[in-house]
Amino acid sequence: MGGPTEFDVIKTRELEKHLQDVGLYESKEEAVRREEVLGILDQIVKTWIKTISRAKGLNDQLLHEANAKIFTFGSYRLGVHGPGADIDTLCVGPRHATREGDFFGELQRMLSEMPEVTELHPVPDAHVPLMGFKLNGVSIDLLYAQLPLWVIPEDLDLSQDSILQNADEQTVRSLNGCRVTDQILRLVPNIQNFRTTLRCMRFWAKRRGVYSNVSGFLGGINWALLVARICQLYPNALPNILVSRFFRVFYQWNWPNAIFLCSPDEGSLGLQVWDPRINPKDRLHIMPIITPAYPCMNSSYNVSESTLRIMKGEFQRGNEICEAMESNKADWDTLFEPFAFFEAYKNYLQIDISAANVDDLRKWKGWVESRLRQLTLKIERHFKMLHCHPHPHDFQDTSRPLHCSYFMGLQRKQGVPAAEGEQFDIRRTVEEFKHTVNAYTLWIPGMEISVGHIKRRSLPNFVFPGGVRPSHTSKGTWDSNRRSEHRNSSTSSAPAATTTTTEMSSESKAGSNSPVDGKKRKWGDSETLTDQPRNSKHIAVSVPVENCEGGSPNPSVGSICSSPMKDYCTNGKSEPISKDPPENVVAFSKDPPESLPIEKIATPQAHETEELEESFDFGNQVIEQISHKVAVLSATATIPPFEATSNGSPFPYEAVEELEVLPTRQPDAAHRPSVQQRKPIIKLSFTSLGKTNGK
Repeated sequence: MGGPTEFDVIKTRELEKHLQDVGLYESKEEAVRREEVLGILDQIVKTWIKTISRAKGLNDQLLHEANAKIFTFGSYRLGVHGPGADIDTLCVGPRHATREGDFFGELQRMLSEMPEVTELHPVPDAHVPLMGFKLNGVSIDLLYAQLPLWVIPEDLDLSQDSILQNADEQTVRSLNGCRVTDQILRLVPNIQNFRTTLRCMRFWAKRRGVYSNVSGFLGGINWALLVARICQLYPNALPNILVSRFFRVFYQWNWPNAIFLCSPDEGSLGLQVWDPRINPKDRLHIMPIITPAYPCMNSSYNVSESTLRIMKGEFQRGNEICEAMESNKADWDTLFEPFAFFEAYKNYLQIDISAANVDDLRKWKGWVESRLRQLTLKIERHFKMLHCHPHPHDFQDTSRPLHCSYFMGLQRKQGVPAAEGEQFDIRRTVEEFKHTVNAYTLWIPGMEISVGHIKRRSLPNFVFPGGVRPSHTSKGTWDSNRRSEHRNSSTSSAPAATTTTTEMSSESKAGSNSPVDGKKRKWGDSETLTDQPRNSKHIAVSVPVENCEGGSPNPSVGSICSSPMKDYCTNGKSEPISKDPPENVVAFSKDPPESLPIEKIATPQAHETEELEESFDFGNQVIEQISHKVAVLSATATIPPFEATSNGSPFPYEAVEELEVLPTRQPDAAHRPSVQQRKPIIKLSFTSLGKTNGK
């Protein structure tokens, strides 16, 4: 209940200026243009309702009084929309204007014939049916509610529960957006502070990659409900405190305890409301955020275990930064640093889709996006030890206009001991997902989908800003600094590894100023470390218990860390394989290290040095040379299990794990380019490493 301090006033002004500088507020001209477009849309639906009323033979009085009305909801109604944002609208019509025959019939035809209407895209079979289009360049999402009334009054109040009486289920869902939005504005103590805070949290969520309901994160209504709850808990706080308390409260929140803005109203109309005591399916929701309007629903049913874990990690990061801001050790720029998704993991799933033309691709994209969450859920259900991190947006290669790609980061579940020789064959899961997607009722030839594994170093350039792959990982950010601190603290806690780390560090620095071919190379990507082609899908990656690299904010959102060693080598001598093994088999195994003296560490070359210290935590993991011989697989051969060697590790508290991803389509080995081996190969061999004193 405390009031703001002078520090809070200063920080809030800084926040508001930051939001202005990044362009979150639309101009007055654009605001006027939106109002004009809404006026045009209102006239369109009024003309439409007169047309169908006349066609259905209504008497002169009903024809004269026939009316339809436009309401807004979502970010526009809340007052937090930005430049270019779409407007969520609801058309409310009378009982004789049906959804299927009139809204998706006559009104759709009228819109399609208007030159000012473009990109018309009806979605009649969606959970909440809608039509998307642009009117004079402004994006509109138009829903329809058919009320059991002969005449729709101009002063219609949607907040009354009686409006839901005798309404069909799709109408109830369509009305819910407007009713929830209006109820939120009634329940927050200070609308202006709520709006500033919500703008901030929406911008933050988009920068950190957790703004997407369809991907299993949170959408606009979810973030609005969470911010509204914080405003209720701190009614006199300014936005800077509200942002700080947002992270503090929800980082510590004991999910699946639900978020309510008010006591749930059971109502008198007999509509089903969210209640895990009565409805068994409601008990499965892991992050329930309940809408305040009757009938109350869980707005975040799409959240999965993986996406909740990611969001909790982001809440923790936000809380740490806000605490640092109180002592002037961080600023708003730090909080809004974008999440480096393509640095966070070593392994990804790439989902590519294509269609024959632009209209088909738009329909196909909408369907595939609505199904992508099922792939995450299937992997979680079938493989308890794997976590998925879906990227919330699609990527398009400008050289392939009728294609787009989606990506998911893959990592092994943290903190659980690895089973020796453990394999994850996700081919069946992927095929089930593709079968579900291809069951699209509007599928036509040309709509294609493919799913494959890809390593970070093989990511296509079009996923990076400007289509340019960064030369090395992000440095100087909050995330990279925290990872560096974590590595340093881990190293100092492992005395046996200190000498080795220091020795390697000094050697790295000694060679870091000597350019080789004028370029720096990452250790894990350097051709001096492998005889395989750069794009080979036969990989070996080390999976540490704790996070060592990537953009994850904390160990719970850790990345799979790539081993810089050869996929197959014995005492530095490589043996090439004939063919890559089959795709989408993920195998974990433990392999014994070589028993070589600790002094035998080859000096790294200049092009490898800068990334050495940053890539590997010598206090927590052991990097060893391994030996694998892969049998030649014929096209018709049965896929053999990947055999792991017995664990002969002398290290008492951790062993090196390897993740093998085996591709389904076997590339032709005859066309494989030869890669000349360069020396020296970095060999790291340890005879003692780990905790001492019997720990």
